[in-house]
Amino acid sequence: MQRDQLADFLRRRRGAIRPAEVGIAHGPRRRTTGLRREEVAMLAGMSVDYVVRLEQGRSSQPSTQLLGALARALRLSEDERDHLFHLAGHQPPPADGVAQLARAGLLRMLDLLGDTPAMVLSDLGEVLAQNRAALLLAGDHTAFSGDRRYVAYRYFTEPDARAVHPPEEAERHARQLAADLRATAGRRSGDAEVTGLVERLRAASAEFRRLWAEHEVAVRRADRKTFVHLRVGPVLMDCETLVTPDHRQQLLVLTPADADARERLELLRVLGVEEFPADVTRGPTSIG
Repeated sequence: MQRDQLADFLRRRRGAIRPAEVGIAHGPRRRTTGLRREEVAMLAGMSVDYVVRLEQGRSSQPSTQLLGALARALRLSEDERDHLFHLAGHQPPPADGVAQLARAGLLRMLDLLGDTPAMVLSDLGEVLAQNRAALLLAGDHTAFSGDRRYVAYRYFTEPDARAVHPPEEAERHARQLAADLRATAGRRSGDAEVTGLVERLRAASAEFRRLWAEHEVAVRRADRKTFVHLRVGPVLMDCETLVTPDHRQQLLVLTPADADARERLELLRVLGVEEFPADVTRGPTSIG
């Protein structure tokens, strides 16, 4: 681990990012052009003290999970992400692996959406990045590892993952997830990552086996779903999905479907301002 080089790289990358690039307002009293350490800590979901120790070269070796969070928070390119891993004494993950990066253009769109909940997902349903509004509405989905990082896997294997939606919507969401994964499997025929996930899902869930056998195919583009939030209650949201030309990543944008949803979302923002990020990870565990 190259502590001094790692510290220098993190300080310089933090100083190079303008607050507006990550959805943070540039207030009149702000004296620094880059991000504050507190803001990096908030975006990465870690303590300010740990960010300070990293930047001062006093930290223990950070885990690959923490490095992935820092890469997202600092909007690193793939080359910069790999460099970060090398400086920390780790081998960089493959481009399509656990720490896959959201594309820079999608990240910029994510930040520009501001108070509109949005997230970037891979075509297999791994959440690669979320803006602050999405964290408040749906909880943090970027910290999972293994098969749990896929929305469909959690939905079919973890009962708690369904609590975010009303029970009457469960069958529809399950069918959508299976049909969307079927479309990805057809598009990426022979891809070991896809076939492996499908086989593990078939082994783990009788419901998934049943739906997979029906061979329904449907790419999710637009939808309406209810998020049952622990603090503000049900929030009806319209979901619009924008995909990249190669269909490997997508931007999911969530907008309130009616006046009641707008009011509840605004209340959630107010509550989030008071307590963010302490309660963010207590939110729902699925966005299926």
